[in-house]
Amino acid sequence: MTRGTILVTGAAGYLGSHTVLALWESGFEVVGIDDYSNSERSVVSRIEALGQRALTMIEGNVRDADCLAATFGRFNIVGAVHFAARKSIEESFAESLSYYDVNVAGTLTVLQQCQRAGVNAFVFSSSATVYDATQPSPVDENSRLLGASPYGRSKLIGERMLRDAAQASGLRYAILRYFNPVGAHPSGSIGENPRGKPGNLMPVVCRVAASRQSQLSVFGNDYSTMDGTGVRDFVHVQDVAEAHVHALEALLQDRETLCLNIGTGSGTSVLTLIDAFERANGVRVPHVIAPRRHGDVAAMVANVGEAARSIGWRATRNLDAMCRDAWRFAQTLGC
Repeated sequence: MTRGTILVTGAAGYLGSHTVLALWESGFEVVGIDDYSNSERSVVSRIEALGQRALTMIEGNVRDADCLAATFGRFNIVGAVHFAARKSIEESFAESLSYYDVNVAGTLTVLQQCQRAGVNAFVFSSSATVYDATQPSPVDENSRLLGASPYGRSKLIGERMLRDAAQASGLRYAILRYFNPVGAHPSGSIGENPRGKPGNLMPVVCRVAASRQSQLSVFGNDYSTMDGTGVRDFVHVQDVAEAHVHALEALLQDRETLCLNIGTGSGTSVLTLIDAFERANGVRVPHVIAPRRHGDVAAMVANVGEAARSIGWRATRNLDAMCRDAWRFAQTLGC
């Protein structure tokens, strides 16, 4: 028996595609929506092959209120997981108004249509970029907020909209602040495949390992860290997907509000990641030390205790699994 139907926006994207499978595995039905502006239509058939079932997929934009209203009218949706957004920190400085349009106006429209349809369980895809990255790690959910980029500020505005909506209505929400999702489905069928220049470290590592790029630039080796390179909290995308299921289950059991860090609670330096990738996959990742980038900080690591206490979630996959699965997907792509 199904546990209900969940709307997943951005369902063909990196996190959305993995979460669709995790929801299916947990007994939920899924209706996906995506405009394919930063994803591929072929991902849908790969999700269906992995799940051995058809995915109800709506081609549409989350800023299209009529499309969303029709979707809510057609299906008996009990909860929503909202991924659809633009997500490059670097790009957001050059295209700030587009980021506010998609990330803020899109979230507002989805929230409005959820409210009109009586859908009160809402999981929001946020980011560790909402934190003031200059404060010491690990950061917990009560740490200082800043949003130092238009992308981060757009997520912070989304969080504040959720809080205001919850005070004015019966909305129950979960804000999930991801740190650094990496890896891929262990089948190698779906994973991170950014269009254009990658903004995250792991896709660049894969491109260099596949000789599609000559070398990797490591930005700075003079930080106060174990080897001088920046330290981040990398978490397997499968673990991130499962966190959404745990959060949604809590909301459907009448938990009112959740705000949770999603990471491992353990920091990994850039050089440690490169070494782990080479060891796990038997490949070389040529790299050079480059100057620090403006705005980068020495370390950004999550305190993940609240997620364990509130929804019983902890990351279970280690760095080697992240590296192996990312490389398996890269090879599937022909990288």
